[in-house]
Amino acid sequence: MERDYCSDEEDDLIHEKERNAPTTSSSSSSSSSFHVEHLRSRFSSKFKFQKRYLFAILPLFIILLYYITPDSHSLFSLSSLNVNVNVHHDQSQLRALYLLRQQQLGLLRAANIPLNSTSQKHNLKSLLSNQISLNSQIQQLLLSSLDFRNATCGTVDQKLTQRRTVEWKAKADKYLLAVCVSGQMSNHLICLEKHMFFAALLNRILIIPSSKVDYQYDRVLDIDRINKCLRTKLKVLISFQEFSSIKKNHMHVDKFLCYFSLPQPCYLDDEHLNKLKSLGLSMSRPTPVWEEDIRKPKKRSLQDVVSRFSHDDDVLAIGDIFYAEVEQDWVMQPGGPIAHHCKTLIEPNRLILLTAQRFIQTFLGRNFVALHFRRHGFLKFCNGKKPSCFYPIPQAADCIMRVVERVNAAVIYLSTDAAESETGLLQSLLVVDGRTVPLVKRPPRNSAEKWDALLYRHHIEGDPQVEAMLDKTICAMSSVFIGASGSTFTQDIRRLRKDWGSASLCDEYLCQGQEPNVVADTQ
Repeated sequence: MERDYCSDEEDDLIHEKERNAPTTSSSSSSSSSFHVEHLRSRFSSKFKFQKRYLFAILPLFIILLYYITPDSHSLFSLSSLNVNVNVHHDQSQLRALYLLRQQQLGLLRAANIPLNSTSQKHNLKSLLSNQISLNSQIQQLLLSSLDFRNATCGTVDQKLTQRRTVEWKAKADKYLLAVCVSGQMSNHLICLEKHMFFAALLNRILIIPSSKVDYQYDRVLDIDRINKCLRTKLKVLISFQEFSSIKKNHMHVDKFLCYFSLPQPCYLDDEHLNKLKSLGLSMSRPTPVWEEDIRKPKKRSLQDVVSRFSHDDDVLAIGDIFYAEVEQDWVMQPGGPIAHHCKTLIEPNRLILLTAQRFIQTFLGRNFVALHFRRHGFLKFCNGKKPSCFYPIPQAADCIMRVVERVNAAVIYLSTDAAESETGLLQSLLVVDGRTVPLVKRPPRNSAEKWDALLYRHHIEGDPQVEAMLDKTICAMSSVFIGASGSTFTQDIRRLRKDWGSASLCDEYLCQGQEPNVVADTQ
């Protein structure tokens, strides 16, 4: 069963400004060493060694010479290829491993360069093949001697004590109705988080949108927990149904303010306005507070928001602010911009949280890599960016394997909307040291399995938004997370990891720092 958890994310895209040691016999040990004299005699008697190949081999010799000198504490001896690792030199070992890998790639390229003479070509390829094999052995020895999880993939210090926050001190009978219309669920969640920030700045109680015109937020978020974490005298976050009961069905929005004026006020069409009115709301036409284009948002300050959106009216509505750029460093900091007494203010519904833990205990274990592999609708989006963020499957597989090697993970949790043809090819290419690294997806419901029993018992199993949040939660609990650059689905996972303190130094976007090795022409 293919999980199209993020097929709803067609518009959930954002532009981001960032993305066992081998044994050798005495006879083989001599042949394993770097045959400088032997090479010299071969080259002088057989053919004149070309400079470009000398430059391909020379860096490896320098690296090996460095490690066999006394000052390097005899990290390894080429005569026996025995590695003696000093735990106090992890950084230099990691550097050596990086250089050796680069050397291996260079040697592989040199091996593919054609020569004029067949014998020369055979001799050179044989030489390069031996050196590539030796290089690989050294890498494996270094890898086996290091604990990469502890050395390079520790958690990020989020410096939560240095957070900049605002107290949410809502006034009684002062309300703010959140309106979110841009994109799908991930966009709406970000929009709602920003409305919470606005409500705190304006000292108002925030009204969560009705599920009749928006998503059912209490299915995916722990709303009650938010109020408990704030420890305020007033309940500052209420449902639309609660607001309706307070106003006894006489609901009037005194002012409907728009953050964005273009391409249309509040990014609202008449259909959505009519839906709002069908809830029993009376209101005036949406009014922009300034000229702001949703396609080119300006950076705004806290003072800008307070000065333009502060009114004495009892009920305000503010249009979609997903694209609003207000104090971005403040809003995006770990823990969020609002003062609270919990590790994180906004987190998944408790049922989803427990289900994610049970799934991990059943299928994944403690040490696993999570991959958000966004594909549906991503080719056109990414190719509209410079550079593109849509990678061919073989290139993506190579990037993923480098992370898996670093983490030494047994499995990869796959959160994707990709077709089976793509995931099948990806799985066939994920081989590390001769071992296939399984891609694990959530299986279809099976009554013999109990990990998802909570969702089933509460009748929310099968809800696309619940399943999407479950995917996010599992990814957020991984040892290392590989995300999709430009996706708000990935952005929400990264927020959770920062807030929970699970963000790793090895977290990255897929093929971060690389460009696709091929990009299709645009129409």
